[in-house]
Amino acid sequence: MAKVATGALAVTPVVARLSTILLIVVIVLSCTSIMMASSSSSSSLSSRAWKYDVFLSFRGEDTRKNFVDHLYSSLEQHGGIHTYKDDVTLQRGDSIGPSLFNAIQDSQIALIVFSRNYAESSWCLDELAYIMKCKEKRGQIVIPIFYDVNPSNVRKQNGQFGKAFNKNYKSVNETWRKALFDASNIAGWELKHIANGHEAVGIKIIIGAVLDRLLYVNSNVDENLVGMGLRFNYIESKLKIGLHGVRMIGIWGVGGGGKTTLAFFVYMKIRDLFQGHCFIENIRENSAKYGLQKQQEKVLSEVLKKDLTVGSVLEGRFKIRSMLSRRKVLIVLDDVDDLEQLEALAGSNDWFGEGSRIIVTTRDEHLLTTHRVDEVCRVSLLSVDEAIRLFKRHAYQENNPVQDYEKLSLHVISYVNGLPLALKIIGSSLYGKDKNEWISTLDKLREIPNRKVTDQLKISYDGLEHDEKQIFLNIACFLRRCNKENVMSILDACGFHPHIGIKVLIQKALIRISSEGFLDMHDLVQEMGHHIVIGQHLSKPEKVNRVWRSQVIEAIQYQNDPLEIEVALRYDNAPTKIFPTLISNIKILRFLEVITWHVDSYNDDLNFISNELKLLPDSFQPGRLLVLHFGFTLQIELWKGDKEPCLQEIRPSYAPALEIFKEKFAGSLVKRPDCTGLPYLQRMVLLYCVRRSRGDPSSTVYVYLGHCETYKVRNDKQVSNLEVEMSSW
Repeated sequence: MAKVATGALAVTPVVARLSTILLIVVIVLSCTSIMMASSSSSSSLSSRAWKYDVFLSFRGEDTRKNFVDHLYSSLEQHGGIHTYKDDVTLQRGDSIGPSLFNAIQDSQIALIVFSRNYAESSWCLDELAYIMKCKEKRGQIVIPIFYDVNPSNVRKQNGQFGKAFNKNYKSVNETWRKALFDASNIAGWELKHIANGHEAVGIKIIIGAVLDRLLYVNSNVDENLVGMGLRFNYIESKLKIGLHGVRMIGIWGVGGGGKTTLAFFVYMKIRDLFQGHCFIENIRENSAKYGLQKQQEKVLSEVLKKDLTVGSVLEGRFKIRSMLSRRKVLIVLDDVDDLEQLEALAGSNDWFGEGSRIIVTTRDEHLLTTHRVDEVCRVSLLSVDEAIRLFKRHAYQENNPVQDYEKLSLHVISYVNGLPLALKIIGSSLYGKDKNEWISTLDKLREIPNRKVTDQLKISYDGLEHDEKQIFLNIACFLRRCNKENVMSILDACGFHPHIGIKVLIQKALIRISSEGFLDMHDLVQEMGHHIVIGQHLSKPEKVNRVWRSQVIEAIQYQNDPLEIEVALRYDNAPTKIFPTLISNIKILRFLEVITWHVDSYNDDLNFISNELKLLPDSFQPGRLLVLHFGFTLQIELWKGDKEPCLQEIRPSYAPALEIFKEKFAGSLVKRPDCTGLPYLQRMVLLYCVRRSRGDPSSTVYVYLGHCETYKVRNDKQVSNLEVEMSSW
């Protein structure tokens, strides 16, 4: 007997007709029961027990053995999502119609995979119509996936999708058309636009979103959250719920990165598994305002469900340990910034009963390692897709969307770089604004960052020591994306003890080191640093102690009075005729970097530069100079020599404290400086030096010759400890 191709299964014509009759009965009975429920239809989806998490609706011949197969496997295996897929879940001997439609009713979420031939199957269309009916009457969650088909083709039934739909012209009805129109208007995924069409990445994103929705409907948390599903699974795996013993874990990351939100999400999801539980928020601020005793009282009162007081921090420690040591508790300590707080609220694992779990959120990784927590979990920022979804929930006005929303929103996504707090704040501020207001806001953000975002990020900065603050500001203003070792030498020359300072900044999630060894930070963290430097002197740029923006330099270059720049100045493409006048007004300069191609104007002595200068990356040699880096521009004119624009000889005897001598791209340098006046020289790096005859390294202990054609070193008794490293072209 010939088979008839239907939506999810292939059945005989007789069975198809019988199933259609059964379908009508099921729909009538279901709709009747739905109407009888009346007010209960608007209640939370979590109010009933669901048999399935997800129902998959798809066209078998299009996607069963490829996309849907991979999606189903990932939902079940990696997401732990109980999914109904007809050829897997349908029991042999079950009637097709009632089983499928009962499964739809018993599923929290319906994933509809629209493909080119989806509408060719009247069974798929009936299935879709019933799903949309359940969405309308029961509040079921419906998420469309557009596989090799455009949403507009589904909405209008045109293109290849329309051709497939028209094959049912004899039985086409308005119910199908409405279902297609309504479903295609629901926010979903167009696979070719996810991760450049990479299916595996697209499936991972879909699973994360499905987990989010499932967790929302089963927890009393904000449904506008994004990206919590996968992050919840990660934290849950570290908590090891169900295993014996007590575990304390830390959630660590940059301010505004979602630590508190994630911790609260986890708390709401698992709290019913414990005999007592509490979420103590904002400990950093509340401890400063009300003292640690009040925080101890909160822990005891909320866990034990009765009012308790403590007379001192020591008494509070004793009470927590004695009263909770035999209870299985869940305690979340949010925004901890001092070890004393942890010692007062959760001194060690043995304070709590068997099976207890303690979660700590902080911006300081070192705090967690010092307290010896069992696991340190760094919270990850949002992916681009997650950021787009979160931003849309706060910025997109469905009944009156801003013109060019997609293009404008991508500018915000790029600017925010995955920081949830910033997406919410900036998205909410743009809601209901027109295109011109969007553009104006974005332009303003490039100059003046959002205060609410900056205030949150600045909390980590405020907790730094003085030298650590100076290191952070120097990196934010001058040294971001620079090689770590070069930055270390610069900061060390300025007396900032960078080895410990850099580590602290990493532990505070203010900076990071890339796999290539470069210092980097989040764009908004850098903006926060810039704002700290210039925020109080927007109208008086001459008061700023670090200068790196050409607009500011141009505003102060004609100042006659001494400038208050005490730390550093960087100038890209400096106009050389004005530059000496500008520098001569800076009396306590510590760092100077000039990038320019205007070498023909530097013929005068550099006697206008402050004697306090400790570092000049582009070649100068005052008495206190500690580190000297030669670039491939200024060095050829900073010392008088032949009229040819090339550096012939340097006499560093004027820099007795020089420790590091570095030359880059010194292609015409034919004689290395006499080093007899450099008793402290430790390191010399020579890069891309074509001709070099003889060097006298004196007390130098390290020489690196990178891509140098020839180099002769006089090896005598004075340099027995010399280390030479060479690399060829």
